Amino acid sequence: MTNPNGPGAGRRKFIVADDHPLFRGALCQSIRTTFADAEIVEAMDMESLQRCAAEHSDADLLLLDLHMPGAHGFSGLIFLSGQHPQLPVMVVSANEKPEVMCRSVDYGACGFLPKSAPVETIGEALQAALAGDIWLPADVARQRTTGGAEHDDVADVVASLTPQQFRVATMLAEGLLNKQIAYEMNVTEATVKAHLTALFRKLGVNSRTQAVLAISSLDVEAPGQFTPPPKQPAPA
Repeated sequence: MTNPNGPGAGRRKFIVADDHPLFRGALCQSIRTTFADAEIVEAMDMESLQRCAAEHSDADLLLLDLHMPGAHGFSGLIFLSGQHPQLPVMVVSANEKPEVMCRSVDYGACGFLPKSAPVETIGEALQAALAGDIWLPADVARQRTTGGAEHDDVADVVASLTPQQFRVATMLAEGLLNKQIAYEMNVTEATVKAHLTALFRKLGVNSRTQAVLAISSLDVEAPGQFTPPPKQPAPA
């Protein structure tokens, strides 16, 4: 295998997006184990991540936590893939359900890296992603069908949203009222209502409840809200 950090490879640039500083630090350290001279840009929420993606459009890979503040389930992955289609995104999460891993790839990720992965596995996953391959844990990769997900209209809508519409959609899904959304975005309620009208039209719905239900189809269980599957006993 060609060394991706060898002559001619160029200096690699990564964006690491996670709201937990300790995990960001650990992941950055793991990256530098494989790519000693890597340039790493960090983001702690969707707002800072959008700035990073815009300012570092030449990044080689984005490592994205599924549960970033300012996103809702798979919405962050889908929105970023729509805004920056040239930027490969590898999802990183403590939710290690096979269906979540496969859905991440179906929504455009170039792979799924479990937060429990050892340093050697992280290096393998990064090299595969940089080579243009899709990386999943071996047992999940064997199970995944190649057909991909069925057409998802909600995902298409999220990918087409403007940054302001995306913020409104996320806060709507979190249960904020128009005046609260207006306060958070530092805009008028009339502006929020205009964004909601556009959002409803794109989703093909007529009410806040219908919009929330549509967006909630992209939900992902947060770590701690589910019981990991029991480990299979080792063969005798």
